[in-house]
Amino acid sequence: MAGTLEIRIDDRRPFAGGHAFDEGGAYERLTGRVLFAVDPLAQAQADVIDIDRAPRDPNGMVRFEADFMLLKPMNGGNRRLLFDYGNRGNKRALQFFNDAVHSNQPLTPNHAGNGFLMRRGYAVAWLAWEGDILPGDGRMVLDVPVATDNGAAITGRVRTEIIVDQPWGPTMPLSGRLAAHSYPAASRDKRDAILTRRRYPYDTPEPVPTSAWDFALEMTGASAEATTPERATVPADSFIHYRPGFEPGWIYELIYTARDPKLMGLGHIAVRDFVSCVKYADGNGNPLGGTRLAYAWGRSQTGRCLRDFVYRGYNADAAGRRVFDGVMPHVAGAGRKWLNHRFASPIVSGGQQYEDHFNIADSFPFSYAWSVDHLTGREDAILKRPETDPLVFHTQAATEYWVRRGSLVHTDTMGHDLPQPATVRVYCWSSSQHSANPLLKAPAKGIGQNLSNTVATSMLFRALLDAMDRWATDGIKPPDSRVPTRADGTLVEYARWRRQFPTIPGVMVLAEPNALPLLDFGPDAERGILREPPVMVRGRNDLDGGPGLRYTVLVPSVDKDGNDIAGVRAPMVSAPLGTYTGWNPRSRGHGHGMQWKFEGSYIPFPDTPAERLATGDPRLSVAERYPDWHTYVEAITRAAEELVVADLMLEEDVARCAVAAERWDPARHVVSLGGKSG
Repeated sequence: MAGTLEIRIDDRRPFAGGHAFDEGGAYERLTGRVLFAVDPLAQAQADVIDIDRAPRDPNGMVRFEADFMLLKPMNGGNRRLLFDYGNRGNKRALQFFNDAVHSNQPLTPNHAGNGFLMRRGYAVAWLAWEGDILPGDGRMVLDVPVATDNGAAITGRVRTEIIVDQPWGPTMPLSGRLAAHSYPAASRDKRDAILTRRRYPYDTPEPVPTSAWDFALEMTGASAEATTPERATVPADSFIHYRPGFEPGWIYELIYTARDPKLMGLGHIAVRDFVSCVKYADGNGNPLGGTRLAYAWGRSQTGRCLRDFVYRGYNADAAGRRVFDGVMPHVAGAGRKWLNHRFASPIVSGGQQYEDHFNIADSFPFSYAWSVDHLTGREDAILKRPETDPLVFHTQAATEYWVRRGSLVHTDTMGHDLPQPATVRVYCWSSSQHSANPLLKAPAKGIGQNLSNTVATSMLFRALLDAMDRWATDGIKPPDSRVPTRADGTLVEYARWRRQFPTIPGVMVLAEPNALPLLDFGPDAERGILREPPVMVRGRNDLDGGPGLRYTVLVPSVDKDGNDIAGVRAPMVSAPLGTYTGWNPRSRGHGHGMQWKFEGSYIPFPDTPAERLATGDPRLSVAERYPDWHTYVEAITRAAEELVVADLMLEEDVARCAVAAERWDPARHVVSLGGKSG
C-alpha cells in the first residue's frame, strides 16, 4: 500500500449567498483538512528527500496534514476540477479568472466576480502544498514532519537573503520573511555564522561585525511600572537581531548552520494524492465523486511548482494514472522549485536580477522539449513520460523574458529556437508584466523609477481555459504557440533590443536582462543536499566581474513605441496609450538601476504634439493617435475582436474591454486630455 488519505470536512456553507450561476447552478464552500499517511518504502514517493528519516506511526507510515478548500457546484457542474496552486498559501484563481476581489476566505458574491468559473460549472479546489507557510490571514498551511538522524537533530548550512524596501527594525525571522517558517540555528554561537551586506549582487560581500547582531528577538511592550514602552532582547533560535536595523539599498546575507529540516518534498505528494482521490475515488469520502477531468493552474511561484511537479513524475499517481489532464503554468519563466531538497525554503522566489539570484530552482532543464545543456552536456526535458504527461499551456509576460529567463522555455541553452512537443503551447503575453491586477484602480509607482505596467490580461485566462477543455475533452487543437522567435527576428540579444528601444526622455533602461549563471551546488545536489553558498562556474563566456558561465537569455524585439512585437497582444498593447515594458529599474537608494522584483513599466505617451516637441519624445502623442477617447474605445474594441477571431479571447470580454477603455481608461492610464472625467 503506497498510502491513504482522509478528507475531513470541518465547515460547509453556501457560496455567494446561494446564487445560481447559469448552468453551473448554486455552489457550496467546503473547508477542512486532508490527513495523509504514506509508505516511505513505496516507490511512489521514494525520491522525497529524507523520507527515510521521517518519524513513522505504529503502521510504519509517514503522516502529514494539509488545509483544503473546495467550491463545489451543487448540481454536479461540468464534472471538471480546476486546481489552484495557492501562491504562498494565498488563493488566486478567482481573482484572475473571475476578475474577483481577492480573498483567502472566498464566500460572498464579490468573491465570485463575473462568475466565469461558476458559469462554466467548474469545481475549484485549493490544497496547502508549501510546508514553510505560517498560519495567518487565511493562508493555507501544510504540516510536514521534521527529519532526524535516528532521533538526533540533522544540521546543515542555510543561506538567507534579507532585502527591505523601507527602513526596518532590528529583528527579522531567519527566513527573511514574516509569513515563513525559519530553520532554527543549531547554535547561537556566532562563530559558526556570518552576516554580510553588499550593494549589488556581484559585489564583494562586506562582513557585518558580530558585535552588531545576535540570534535574538526584540520584544516591545508596556510595563505596569514604566511610563514609556520597554524593550527587551531575548535569545531566539529563529530570529536575527541586527542592532542598527535593516536598511534599503543593501542585500543582507546570513549563512548559518541550521537544524531540523522539514520534508518539504511531501508537498508534491499531497497534491498528487488529493487530486487523484477526488478524480478517481468512489464512495462517500470523496466530495467530488464523478470528476472526469482535472486541470491545474499555477501563477509565478506555483507555476514553477507545477512545472517541477510534472518534471519529477508526480503527474502519475501511486497507481500509475494521470493526475492532471492539463496544466497551465503562468509567469513561471524557465524555473522550477526549491522544494524537494533538505532545508528547502519554497517561499523564496526564483532568481531575480537583484534578489534571490543564486537559486537551485533555476536549473536545467528549462524547456518541455528535450534539449542538451551546452554547458554541462546533460540532456533532459520537463515532459518525458508520454503515458501520464498532461497537456500544457505555458503563458508568460514580458517580465519573464527580462527577469525569469523566459526565452529558455522555448529555446535551447544557446538561444536557438526549440520546437515544443505537440502537447504544448507557449504564449508570450506581449508587453505585460508579471502580475496584472484585474481590478486596478489607478496606475501606481513604488520604488521603481516608472509607473508599474498596467496592461490588462485576465481575459486571456478565460479563453485559454475554454481552449484547454476543448483540447482535453474532444481533441480540438488550441491556437498555435505565439512567442518571439530567432527565425523571424523577434527574439533578440540585448544589444539589438537596445538599438530598437526608443530614446525616451528621462527613462533609464536595464543594463541587461537577468543573467543565468551555471551554479555548482555541490556533489550531493542530486540527492537534494545543497552546498551553500553555491560555487559559480567560471569559463569561456564569463565577463570580467560577471556571473561566470552563463546560459543564453534573449528578449522580445520591440516596435518604434518600445512595445513587444511578437506574442499575444492584449487590446491595451494593440491600441496603446504608452510604452509597456517587462522591466522597471530600481530608484536611488534601493539598488539603483537594477530590476525591481517582477515589476514592469508604464511610460505614458505625451498627451499632445506640443508636449512631444517640448520634451523631445520620439513617440507619437495620444492626440495624434486618437482624436478623442471614443476613437480609443473603437481601437480597443477592434483589437479585442481580432483576439476573439483567433480564439484567444471570449466574445463576452469584448464589451468589458470597451467599457473599461472609456475616458482613456483612467484606472490604468494617466491621460490629461478632455473627457477623462466628463
